[in-house]
Amino acid sequence: IRDQGFAKGDPLAVAELAGVQAAKRTWELIPLAHPLALTHIEVTCTLNLTKRRVDITASARCRGETGVEMEALTAAAAAALTLIDMCKAADRAMTVTDLHIVEKSGGRSGTYRRPAR
Repeated sequence: IRDQGFAKGDPLAVAELAGVQAAKRTWELIPLAHPLALTHIEVTCTLNLTKRRVDITASARCRGETGVEMEALTAAAAAALTLIDMCKAADRAMTVTDLHIVEKSGGRSGTYRRPAR
């Protein structure tokens, strides 16, 4: 990934784009979810050479009184799956781990911050 030797392009950039696209279509993937007017979606894929992994973060916002945590989780998951798809020829043992909500605010349930581990 660091040397960008992939025929399909830069895996990190493509994964970020895939995450944004997936967030916009969450309502089609998650049963009983509904379309939301997202005002912001950002996906960041960072190569962590020390730990030999890619760290993916996703954030989402919308106007209204509903949460967008499923949109952010869907974005992160789609980015991870895209990385596996693009890089599977280089490493078939890739694993997706630790998909979780770090912080959430707004909506009916209010603010949530994941405890440090």
